[in-house]
Amino acid sequence: MTNRMLRRTFMKAGVFAGAAAAYVPPHNFDKYDFGSGPPVEDRLNQGPFPADLYPSWTVVRGLTPSAEMVANRGMGLTTYLCDEVGLLCPEGLEVALEDLARFPLGTNLYVRVNWKDVQSRPGRLDPNEIWKSSFALARQYQKRISFRVMISNPDISGYALPDFLLEKVPMVKLGSWQKREREEPRADHPYFQSAYQELVGLLAAEYNGHPDLESVDTSMYGFWGEGHTWPLEKNPYPDYRTAENTFVKMFEAQTEHWKKTPLVTNTQPDFSKVGNSELVDRTIRRGEWLRTDTIFIENEQIEALSNRPPWTAASIEVGISDGTPQRLRIDEGVTYSDNVIAHVKDVGASYFSLWNWHRISAGGLKRYYQAYPQALDLLARSIGYRVRPSWVWTYEERGEPGLIVGFVNDGIAGVPGVLRISVWTASGQELVAGCLDAGYPLPGRVRQALFPLPKGTAWQGLRLKAEIEIKAQRTPVRWACHQKLNEDGTLTLRPTAGLNDETGGGPT
Repeated sequence: MTNRMLRRTFMKAGVFAGAAAAYVPPHNFDKYDFGSGPPVEDRLNQGPFPADLYPSWTVVRGLTPSAEMVANRGMGLTTYLCDEVGLLCPEGLEVALEDLARFPLGTNLYVRVNWKDVQSRPGRLDPNEIWKSSFALARQYQKRISFRVMISNPDISGYALPDFLLEKVPMVKLGSWQKREREEPRADHPYFQSAYQELVGLLAAEYNGHPDLESVDTSMYGFWGEGHTWPLEKNPYPDYRTAENTFVKMFEAQTEHWKKTPLVTNTQPDFSKVGNSELVDRTIRRGEWLRTDTIFIENEQIEALSNRPPWTAASIEVGISDGTPQRLRIDEGVTYSDNVIAHVKDVGASYFSLWNWHRISAGGLKRYYQAYPQALDLLARSIGYRVRPSWVWTYEERGEPGLIVGFVNDGIAGVPGVLRISVWTASGQELVAGCLDAGYPLPGRVRQALFPLPKGTAWQGLRLKAEIEIKAQRTPVRWACHQKLNEDGTLTLRPTAGLNDETGGGPT
């Protein structure tokens, strides 16, 4: 994406020259105090559990990682059905969309549309066929879907806004780019704000908490809703404070309406001086998520994504090759797309885009995957969080039995919310339940928790169940372990042979 790589030239030319005194600068995310994350109700006792308090403990179960894809909420590979230029569909729209929805590596779907594609008149939604078909396909193939509604799209002729807005909202010329004069709306105009509030309200009334909806991209300033109008060096507002207040107001409207579905804010550097750093900060503090449209270009975004709080999901959007020779860009035996995938793992991504940039087609995805499956297969089996109970200890003190479980995350990201764990009888009675701290267990770490059981309870045959809580919405989680699970994703407890013999059963 050559145009985006030129941003570095723009930054070197003096991006901060003339910035308003009120400009909010970016900061390092490592060790930055974003608070404690989403609230944790019924917090489990997470230790320590010293031997003098639990002298009767004994390890009874050891579980190992799954080598399979695990499709849980808050993670996965995302198949793009439509971007800012649509999709390739010589065989017809319905066939093209369904071929994409069926692509096996994608556990999520995504559409990016213009405002005018979902609303053409005040007071009601009237989404286009791509939108309606995409939601229908998500339900048909049991995949979750995310979307972005753009207020600006420089890749189409005309405007992303519906005509009823263009008739009343001033458009400001910012300069010429790619041989076209570019204009952006005065989003601070009262009619724009009123119409935008209505749009958000209409969308949320229809989709907030929708069982098939994974997340919603935050509406941001400028091109594609990414928070910039690069390479144009001005924005349509009289000063920085007006611009920031406008987009903070729009962000607050979205958080007010989307109470059950996560919002996902772009970490785009604030080239256009519209308050991006403030939006990102509010996003994390509200328990919302982050996204980026690059993995190589801007080191500022890498800092934010790789050092984000563990409860914050990160979605990485980078186009991959369609498998044609001119788009492989091989360097020392590594394709550009495989290089991208390696760096997606480096920042601990929760999501990654299965997306042929501006050339969306199932054929392109299949062609690349068939020729170069290894990197995508490895990413599909490591992206996001992959939680399993690794150690299970039992104890009985003063006639009161219980379990201590050591949970492990074999994925590359923290849990994007709060993990709730419960212990059930085989007959379906919940015995004890509670939550780990937000974001836990962390990748490569063990988080232990205590589960006291009613007197007289035998541990064998009990079931361990996991759920993820995201914005007060609870969704079942399938354990990512090799050992056999029940159909509902729960694990039945039984002894693992040889665990109390550190010699592995051989001679001492």
